Amino acid sequence: MTHEPLDADNPFASPSTLPYGLPDYTRIREEHYRPALLAGMAEHRAQVEAIAADPAEPTVENTLEALERAGRLLHRAAVAFYNQASSDSTPGLDAIEEEVAPLLAAHRDAIYLDARLFARVQTLVDQAAAGALDLPDDTAWLLHRTHTAFVRAGVRLDETAQARLREINAEISALDSTFGRNLLAATNAAAVLLTDEAELDGLPDDARAAAALAAAERGHEGAWLVELQLPTQQPSLALLRDRSVRERVYRASVTRGATGGEHDTRAALLGLARLRAERAQLLGYAHHADYVAQDATAGSADAVADLLGRLAPVAVANAREEATALAEALERDHPGATLEPWDWAYYAEQVRQERRSLDDARLRPYLDLERVLGDGVFRAANRLYGLTFAERRDLTGYHPDVRVFEVFDADGSGLGLFLADYWTRPSKRGGAWMNNLVDQSTLLAEPPVVVNNLNVPKPPAGEPTLLAWDEVITLFHEFGHALHGLLSDVRFPSQSGTEVPRDFVEYPSQVNEMWAWEPQVLSAFAVHHETGEPMPAEWVQTLLDARQDGEGFATTEYLAAALLDQAWYRLAPDEVPTDVADVEPFEVAALAAAGVDFPPVPPRYRTTYFNHVFASGYSAGYYSYIWSEVLDADTVEWFRENGGLLRTNGDAFRARLLGRGGSIDPLQAFRDLRGRDPQITPLLARRGLLAAVPEA
Repeated sequence: MTHEPLDADNPFASPSTLPYGLPDYTRIREEHYRPALLAGMAEHRAQVEAIAADPAEPTVENTLEALERAGRLLHRAAVAFYNQASSDSTPGLDAIEEEVAPLLAAHRDAIYLDARLFARVQTLVDQAAAGALDLPDDTAWLLHRTHTAFVRAGVRLDETAQARLREINAEISALDSTFGRNLLAATNAAAVLLTDEAELDGLPDDARAAAALAAAERGHEGAWLVELQLPTQQPSLALLRDRSVRERVYRASVTRGATGGEHDTRAALLGLARLRAERAQLLGYAHHADYVAQDATAGSADAVADLLGRLAPVAVANAREEATALAEALERDHPGATLEPWDWAYYAEQVRQERRSLDDARLRPYLDLERVLGDGVFRAANRLYGLTFAERRDLTGYHPDVRVFEVFDADGSGLGLFLADYWTRPSKRGGAWMNNLVDQSTLLAEPPVVVNNLNVPKPPAGEPTLLAWDEVITLFHEFGHALHGLLSDVRFPSQSGTEVPRDFVEYPSQVNEMWAWEPQVLSAFAVHHETGEPMPAEWVQTLLDARQDGEGFATTEYLAAALLDQAWYRLAPDEVPTDVADVEPFEVAALAAAGVDFPPVPPRYRTTYFNHVFASGYSAGYYSYIWSEVLDADTVEWFRENGGLLRTNGDAFRARLLGRGGSIDPLQAFRDLRGRDPQITPLLARRGLLAAVPEA
């Protein structure tokens, strides 16, 4: 690949000199990304060529470690670029992504389809198998994973098949970007504009203020804009009293990407499903779902299907029971009405308030983001791991809303940086996620820099950001990912933190959710933002008592999405629909076949806005959350058995699991912690699914 030499003034030309290698966002401009990415690919390819052509016999140092050291310019530019493209996109960044995405796919293929490079790796594998090469555990695992990556990339295919594989990968990369861009635009366009204040009945003052601010920012002074989050259900649906307004919000949510025009996602998703199916068959797999599962802890798509199939009937039965109570509440307000999806969240709140005398509107004043973060998320990390956090106002993030915290270990030494980006904006994709800006590695002497993103409506200046309880859980969840990155203690950058199988990566983050419910933690952060009064003790107890409320709905909407993901990716290439009009009928049929077609409970994500599986690396992998939750629920029991929120427990979890990142077989890390293989019973009990256990 030819390229212009990278200008020395480009911020990516050399490693950042800022603390912990934080990218220097005071210097980085949009125009710096493209040349850095192109130069980075060329430099990396030259470095890999030198490794492949090395006449010396392969060794760990001149092959594995050399590969780990290679490509640092490309890595610096790529992590910064993709972080910003997802969190603060612009038309310019979109154009760069459209250009470089297929180039990056081709770049990866050039490396992993290089027969000379694979031969060097194979030699090391053969030497290790013969006992001629004694490797430390992390190096042995790196060798195994590197060899697997080459084989799964298609290095053993003939030239004709490899040529087609390169074409497929480039097309997938381009369509992946197209889907994400179209969905972001469709989600922004689908925001619901309200012009009559009466339509806001039920929204608390802070939510109204955020809606007014969002409307004003888009040129609608004196109106209110209900912005959409990524999932089907929207937070406002639990609060809005006007049934017709709830229906408008719901329909805006579920029709994203399916209304025709420039933001339609259907052509891109059908192309992605077809291309991934073709690639899987080319590589010798039955379908893409099996291609994904065989490289994860699940092992096979059939194992995934078995778990989801066991849980679905019981979850739907529970949801139907919940629906009975909601329908009775709906009948009181609207005699003769049928319970619809836009009614569920609202009447679930009403029923919960009747049963528990508690709802989100009453909780929100006690859930100030600042307190939840400092006295909840950070407090739990301090109690468990001895970590402390200091905001670095002298350091700049990639957007003015981003806050930078320095993280200190228990001995006072600097551990890394944590960037918090919590407010929604039109330039940010939906959902919540964690990114690395710097991967921890002792080989490269690099500490971790991690980012958390949420999509919470931004309040007017000077006003607090008040959270719904689900948003509190999301905050703890994403920080669990951050801890996985911050507490990583590995030698190789490719094994840092969350570099683990997709169906294992959610496990530590889900474990971290438990501390939101821990009375010592909850009582510290659940404080009224105006009066300073703690949340009433009976409310705290009600929250704890209500943990299984709505589990039928929650499990069913999740399983419907996971099963929908599997349905799309178990298709052969010629089974993927070719007409965009067939997307919805396919979805309807798939949900019916899986037994999760319960109309009041739609999938958490419908196909046309299922960003996880068409644009975010979770294709055929959305099952990961429930798969990881088996490990999570079992680990929560371990914490409880050993005394809960104790430093000794945190240190053990850190040493045996978090710190090891991807340097070991992940299930072995779990066994080292738990002393045995995972058991499913704690998950079933948590979700009210014990009836899913087969009879002995």
